[in-house]
Amino acid sequence: MGVESLIARELRDLGAEDVRAENARVLFAGDEHILARANICLRHAERIQILLGSFHAETFEDLFQGVKALPVEDWVGKDDAFPIKGYSLNSKLFSVRDCQAIIKKAMVERLKTVYQVPWFSETGVTYQFQFSILKDEVSIVLDTTGSGLHKRGYRLQANDAPIKETMAAALVDVARVQNYHTLYDPLCGSGTILIEGALKALNMAPGVNRHFSAEQFPQISADVWEEERERARSLVDTDCSFHAYGSDIDPESIAIAKENAKRAGVADRITFEVRDLKDFEKKSDRGTIICNPPYGERLMEVKEAEELYRTMGQVFPRERGWASYIISPSEDFERLFGRRADKRRKLYNGMIKCQYYMYFKTND
Repeated sequence: MGVESLIARELRDLGAEDVRAENARVLFAGDEHILARANICLRHAERIQILLGSFHAETFEDLFQGVKALPVEDWVGKDDAFPIKGYSLNSKLFSVRDCQAIIKKAMVERLKTVYQVPWFSETGVTYQFQFSILKDEVSIVLDTTGSGLHKRGYRLQANDAPIKETMAAALVDVARVQNYHTLYDPLCGSGTILIEGALKALNMAPGVNRHFSAEQFPQISADVWEEERERARSLVDTDCSFHAYGSDIDPESIAIAKENAKRAGVADRITFEVRDLKDFEKKSDRGTIICNPPYGERLMEVKEAEELYRTMGQVFPRERGWASYIISPSEDFERLFGRRADKRRKLYNGMIKCQYYMYFKTND
């Protein structure tokens, strides 16, 4: 939630059609190449799903008939597995377990008619279906991603309470980091923000080195995935001047960050060092600072977190050519930091409602 417009813009840039941003999801149209491209290239989305259909349902009979009318056989073969999961919010059909059972039964009854078999072994390819019921409106989707898109594959280790890769990428995007920028994170932890900044600056597709559940679907040729990976690799910009600097007071976090950057293929673009926030040091004439400081609820006492906010306000540069972007759930952040943000944006870090405080104006 909060990054729908960023995802919509990404999809348009990738060639998707009929892009529509809604609350907590973005709808779009395209062929199998767009499906593969979205999985490989999107930086902010959590997963790519195929929408089989939507309908209104207030009773189990409505749900059963609505699902039974969907062309499930376009995907599921007579030996394939088709597990169901989902959720219901503010709807008359509120029992998730009962809804799962009804949807499964409806799909089975339709497939029995199509394949003329009495039962299904479900030993073949797995097609993970998901339902959502919101205010009695049902949507049935087929997942094509598998493990969430935030799992790029480079972060095998992380320190406590890391920020998701997809959210880190959103912070970088909102801060308008470019391929000629110098990026800083003086509370870098496992290095996620800086790594995502480097991936964006070099135009490296975040999912190019991982696999997706739809690669097992016989309806989509393996050539499609190979062509889209080759397309993504051909667009990498290694001639850019981007560089990043990360620091953290914890030596173990810095060691993890270095390994993560190496696995992501951007180790030569990021310099890490052990350093206390109060000793923040500029390495360039211009720079963009992005950080996700500890909130207090999980990592440290609130008083300690507030002291960090004060320190940031004291050591972050305020001169021309410098900008600071900090995500925090604290409503007192601006007071503690020492000045009002030039702009704020509501974002959710996991389930935590936050504000992204942006400082990019100077007094001169």
